Amino acid sequence: MGVTGLENYTAWLFTLGTELTQGRVVNTNATFICRRLTLIGFNVVGVITLIDDVDLISRYLRIVLSWKPRVLITTGGLGPTYDDRTLEAIAKAVNKQLVINQEAFEMVKKRYEARGLDLTPERIKMAYLPEEAIPIPNSVGTAPGCWLEVENTSIIALPGVPKEMEVMWFSWVEPRLRLLGPNLHIVERLIVVEDVPEATMAPVIKVLIKLYPGVYIKTHPEISEIGKPVLKIYVMYSHRDEEQAKSTVLKVIQGISDKFMEMYGSKPKVIAVKEAGELTT
Repeated sequence: MGVTGLENYTAWLFTLGTELTQGRVVNTNATFICRRLTLIGFNVVGVITLIDDVDLISRYLRIVLSWKPRVLITTGGLGPTYDDRTLEAIAKAVNKQLVINQEAFEMVKKRYEARGLDLTPERIKMAYLPEEAIPIPNSVGTAPGCWLEVENTSIIALPGVPKEMEVMWFSWVEPRLRLLGPNLHIVERLIVVEDVPEATMAPVIKVLIKLYPGVYIKTHPEISEIGKPVLKIYVMYSHRDEEQAKSTVLKVIQGISDKFMEMYGSKPKVIAVKEAGELTT
């Protein structure tokens, strides 16, 4: 994406589960985590979705870890069943043993005792974490997550159930990611233009990207209710100085009209300029 300041704050996401690769479950975790990572200043480079296969998962984990991302997050595969083997794959990828973690064991034990249920081997399995991992509390479900530092990469394993993952994210994960993140201010705007095909706007965008290095600009063509072409132009820029970020985005927005005028002799019909999506951080 080339956003200024994010070069050393790359993130990768692994969404794990055969139910995802078969298309039986919508991968909402990917959308949620990518959006949250972006809003707190990380550069999400890629999302990988894999079946529940330890060897396959560990192989791809090793590949991504060799690129030394700042953060690598996994979702899914932390439960009590035979195919919940994400932590085993992580341990294998980083050459660590999978051992019972006493803190995680107490978390699991407490959850089941509160329900009057026995600790079966399948349930105890959820307390096995890679050596040196820190368990992440799960106040909604039963399987703890885990946080493991490997060289300069933070590996974070979270459950695949969205309501569990999201609670753990806001209560435990995101506050810690903010501490190690780049502390950038991200400004986003959406410009809506009518009667301009995407190909016509493309040369304008090309010029602006060269004029403003680090700014991300993306066009999304649509058709209006009356059949006219509508072009949505997404502009994003991040900077440690919030006013600098806002100023740059405003210059790009003005530049869209100015450069269009230079090239085509008239200004585009801008019907809206608004914030792009939910920016609450």
